[in-house]
Amino acid sequence: MTINYPNGKRFIPKNTSNTFNNSNSNSATNLKSVLNTYSGRGQTLEEDIDETNKYYLLKRLAVIHKKPTPIQIVKVDYPKRSAATIKEAYFKTPSTTDYNGVYNGKYIDFEAKETKNKTSFPLRNIHNHQIKHLKDIKKQGGIGFFIIRFTTIDETYALDSEYVFEFWDKQDENRKSIPKSFFEEHGIKIPLGLHPRVPYLPAIEELISKLQ
Repeated sequence: MTINYPNGKRFIPKNTSNTFNNSNSNSATNLKSVLNTYSGRGQTLEEDIDETNKYYLLKRLAVIHKKPTPIQIVKVDYPKRSAATIKEAYFKTPSTTDYNGVYNGKYIDFEAKETKNKTSFPLRNIHNHQIKHLKDIKKQGGIGFFIIRFTTIDETYALDSEYVFEFWDKQDENRKSIPKSFFEEHGIKIPLGLHPRVPYLPAIEELISKLQ
């Protein structure tokens, strides 16, 4: 199956060998797998956050979900009446951020990213429409932030999006990455747990307290 970006450029998923079989159920399963590959470079972090969100929902602590990636199906083959194969599809619009929801009456919106870099987080891993979206969230009083994992040293931080805006807006005249030391000084370190896997609610509490 072919999936294209909104500009028509073909999407080629990394490290995937998914093929679509001639059945509705298999096509849906494989499509979900392809979209999971597209959804982020740091699939492990996203899986951990997904498990955490299920835990928070089960315990009625927060309602936060991963945003679906909208696609437009443009070509479907019907080899027989009981089966359909998706042959071509487009991502309708660029995605905004990975997660959103509600915690203690506050709207929550954040992006999850990973990097193998030990000393800094490259700004190229972030997209302009994500920055614009989070700026809009902030203007409306929402809680916007990033969860960044340094995979090589297995450290995870929550960082208020306001800090990221500062680096983003100055990247043409300044460095094009955020030093890890900045995360250590201004970010909130999130320990890796079991239940939940990424206990980020205390970080949200800290971000909220800074706004009051």
